Amino acid sequence: MTAITPWHWAGFIGFVLCCVAVDMGAFHRRARAVTFREALAWSCFWFALALGFAGLLLFLRGHEESTQFLTGYVIELSLSLDNVLVIALILSAFQVPPAYQRRVLICGIVGALILRGAMIAAGAALVARFNWILYVFGAFLLVTGARMFFGRPKPMEPEKNPVIRCARKLFPISPALDGPQFLTRVNGRLALTPLMLVLLLVETSDLIFALDSVPAVFAVTQKAFIVFTSNVFAVLGLRSLYFLVADAIAKFPHLKAGLAVVLVFVGAKMLLDPHQGSPTWIQFRISTPVSLLVITAIVAIAIGSSLAARRPQPRNHDSSAP
Repeated sequence: MTAITPWHWAGFIGFVLCCVAVDMGAFHRRARAVTFREALAWSCFWFALALGFAGLLLFLRGHEESTQFLTGYVIELSLSLDNVLVIALILSAFQVPPAYQRRVLICGIVGALILRGAMIAAGAALVARFNWILYVFGAFLLVTGARMFFGRPKPMEPEKNPVIRCARKLFPISPALDGPQFLTRVNGRLALTPLMLVLLLVETSDLIFALDSVPAVFAVTQKAFIVFTSNVFAVLGLRSLYFLVADAIAKFPHLKAGLAVVLVFVGAKMLLDPHQGSPTWIQFRISTPVSLLVITAIVAIAIGSSLAARRPQPRNHDSSAP
């Protein structure tokens, strides 16, 4: 089995930076709306790339870590669906034209990669030093899943958001968009554009979702390289996923409940896993392949039941009617 060295980390990060640079530059030099066909092609590309990486891990590190990567990737991708809905609400609240949405999402992805990398490094260091922190992660996921399941959606109110209020106090804000620019000048002074406020909200929303999703992957594996790579591939596909499903995601009423069940499942798995040192009488090990099947089934059932609920019911015709 090939050991993971700093060269593997450097090679993977360099590969990711090249992918982001190509996405930002070579294929999208002009501000324009992303078509459904283009979003579908990019989504398939990122998904195929993740599967290819899983195959590379299978060759270099064996079946276990390859399956752990796939499970972590499915968890992150599933939880990203809820993030997509929030991002759609943010862009809609600020009435961001479709031509500028791609720029916001690309910059948001770069920031998300940096923030998640820092969170994963901190989480891995905590787990290595204090193994009991996994109990905290598991309990946190259980509580978060329960709150998501029973909580009611709140309307998007950007002006009440603390990030927006703080930005307005610290910096001048231009009253209107200045094309795809994040900074502009108002009366000779450098000012933030509304597009920058949107970017701040997108970054904040991803940070909040990362507080759920990053600990969830630690339920699958405590290997930092697997946690990091599964997160990165899910984040890289977030932009194309948004343009692919943003218009339809709000029409899946059971999806949030399904994602809540996923969080509860991985939280329970973390608390019951004998490798975490749980008391003998409550130990119950769920293998990684079984976890992958269960999580995939939960999301599929949530989506399928949502589609069934939206299907128009046939009308009952009274045969006695004239």
